[in-house]
Amino acid sequence: MSKAAGVAEVTDADFEAEVIGADLPVLVEFTAGWCPPCRQMAPVLSALAAEEAGRLKVVQLDVDANPETTHAYKVLSMPTFLVFRGGEPVRSMVGARPKRRLLEEVAQALRPR
Repeated sequence: MSKAAGVAEVTDADFEAEVIGADLPVLVEFTAGWCPPCRQMAPVLSALAAEEAGRLKVVQLDVDANPETTHAYKVLSMPTFLVFRGGEPVRSMVGARPKRRLLEEVAQALRPR
């Protein structure tokens, strides 16, 4: 897995505690070491995690090492991004994207309804 600096790694074992039970909204990147677009996203996620610290939690989940969570959310393509708020997935995005676009999509998902 291409680890993004400053971004926590979650697993099947702690997904419930780290994502579902999080106080903040959470952006989860479903990623894999063999995925070139996932590697491209590492610096984007690092920057996003730093800029949004205190407002948004950013984590990565290695799909190869964590099949339960990957299957539970029907993730088929890498990278897939899911935004969770209050323990529920509120937005899903597939594929690498520039930071500005990712920020816009996350912001839309987190706007009050």
